[in-house]
Amino acid sequence: MKTIGLIGGLSWESTSVYYSYINRFVQKQLGGIHSAKCLIYSFDFEEIAALQRTGEWQKATGKMIEAAKCLENGGAELIVICTNTMHLMADEVQNACTVPLVHIVDCLVSDIEHLGHKKVGLLGTKFTMEQSFYRDLLMQQGIEVITPDEEERSGVHEIIFNELCKGTFNESSKSYYLSVIKKLVDNGAEGIILGCTEIPLLISQNDTNIPLFDTTFIHANKVAALSLGVLDYKG
Repeated sequence: MKTIGLIGGLSWESTSVYYSYINRFVQKQLGGIHSAKCLIYSFDFEEIAALQRTGEWQKATGKMIEAAKCLENGGAELIVICTNTMHLMADEVQNACTVPLVHIVDCLVSDIEHLGHKKVGLLGTKFTMEQSFYRDLLMQQGIEVITPDEEERSGVHEIIFNELCKGTFNESSKSYYLSVIKKLVDNGAEGIILGCTEIPLLISQNDTNIPLFDTTFIHANKVAALSLGVLDYKG
């Protein structure tokens, strides 16, 4: 079993879900009271969120690289960024490390392709929905990505930071997300990427017949499989 290095606290609400998914996967595979070998570097998310708000991405990248190196020096054999948005600097983090960084989009692509989808909707922070780093990787695999309109992007973003990252889950926000999802489907989306690791805390497949891609679940389980050597990583 390889030791997994988790860059978390982005937010801790979803990092705890990563930890749970990874350990449950390992226990299911190995039985008994087995659990995953993990190291966690947990940020004070406000420090990173402040840099995001002011567009200081270079400083944020430096902090992410420091976290990754800390995990690698501690014995991590796989690096995992436990958030979608901070994959903006995934290449820089990978270049600073000698062990593999398991990219969330690489893990996501095979699930989308398995269903034969060619056009998907993307929900996430404004950074993820509006910058090209996430969309471009999917488009390289022949998957078209559409996002909500500007007003809806702001609404989705505000719910993430003002509610979900604080552990607040409102039915009105769930209804809002479902209405945004319906509009994306009306515009041709065959499935919806829950492209923020907090969104699945509010929305699940039980809430809609539209196929949802839970990036937290997909990423965590494929990382666990890689740690056990039951999945080959092509990233």
